[in-house]
Amino acid sequence: MPADALSIREAWSRIPSPGGAETEFERFTGKRMERILAIVVALGSTVLGTQALISALATLSWSDVPSFTLLVVVYLPLIAMLVACVVGRGVRITSGTFAIAYVIALAAWPLIVDPAEKTASDQPWIFFLVNVGVVAAMLAFPLKLQFAWAVGMPFVYGYVRLVQGRFSREFWVTTAFDVSFTLILGIVIISLGWMFRSVAAGVDDARGRAVSSYASAAAAAAAEEERVAMSALMHDSVLAALIAAERADGDRARDLAVGMAREALTRLANTEAAVAQEGSDDPVATAQIVVELRRSLSELGADAVVEEIGGVGLVPGRAARALVLAARQAMGNAVTHAGGRGLHIVAQGTGDEGILVTISDSGPGFDVDAIGADRLGIRASILARMAGVAGTAAIESGELGTTVTLGWERS
Repeated sequence: MPADALSIREAWSRIPSPGGAETEFERFTGKRMERILAIVVALGSTVLGTQALISALATLSWSDVPSFTLLVVVYLPLIAMLVACVVGRGVRITSGTFAIAYVIALAAWPLIVDPAEKTASDQPWIFFLVNVGVVAAMLAFPLKLQFAWAVGMPFVYGYVRLVQGRFSREFWVTTAFDVSFTLILGIVIISLGWMFRSVAAGVDDARGRAVSSYASAAAAAAAEEERVAMSALMHDSVLAALIAAERADGDRARDLAVGMAREALTRLANTEAAVAQEGSDDPVATAQIVVELRRSLSELGADAVVEEIGGVGLVPGRAARALVLAARQAMGNAVTHAGGRGLHIVAQGTGDEGILVTISDSGPGFDVDAIGADRLGIRASILARMAGVAGTAAIESGELGTTVTLGWERS
């Protein structure tokens, strides 16, 4: 079954609001970038965390309760952060928790770990997690705080190492190397995260502007389509009723004019329903189009015939209705401006390929190029209506008369 035609109001309600570029869909690139960063952080932190854990278990004694407590304080939030990064939920909270917990554990390191047997070449297990604390800050904190973490964390570690080594010359050399390396790497990590996020934000902003422009254009097109349909509907119905009333010279003609006027008022009161009716695509036989043309000619009271030639085929309902209404407008123009002199209608079918309708008269003619923009009889009811169904409309007029050619071909 064919889908129900949307009314203009329903179609309008489905158009995005112009300027609404901050929706979840339009920030897709930024969200995807955050997801990628979280996964990369999870992979890298897992490797470094495993390395640090192996080092810790190899050096710690089971009887050293403070050191194991420190290990638990660091690894519980670290594991929570890794799980959050993998599942994509609670990344910011868990990352911030680990970043803070790690700084506290690092600062407390000299108070808990006995440095007596440590040398400058012995790297404590907590050192392997310095840059994990930096990437955790990258996921959790604003940009300024990220850089503060990247700069401050290495110096906190360096101070802790010097305190542990009692500021001996041996510790100064190795600590300076470790701090400089960690500082450079941390700043690079934060800078890369900022760069990737900036690129993603730029893509999202560009998409937002494109969506906003499209929405504005779609809204304008919908408004113009509604205006043209409304103008054509009013012109067709009202003009036909007025012509019938003017030519009414008997009871039957007056009853016909009254009926046409009633129909015009009904269609104007139900504009959306009329527009939706024009949107139906149920197939219509070309023979039925000829019947509708003859009925329209009879309603106009014109003394003319509709000649039918060619094969019989099917035309989409929307195109058939547009063609009949455009032809009716052309016939009305011939009756009104040419007095119906020499009015002749030819409907030429080409099977299922399409149909060609020609309306000609022998009136005085007119200058097609001089038609004003406010003259809707030709612009809206004929040209715009046929263009709306991918049809064609051509008007030739001169001293010998006017010929309107309407066509629709299957593409």
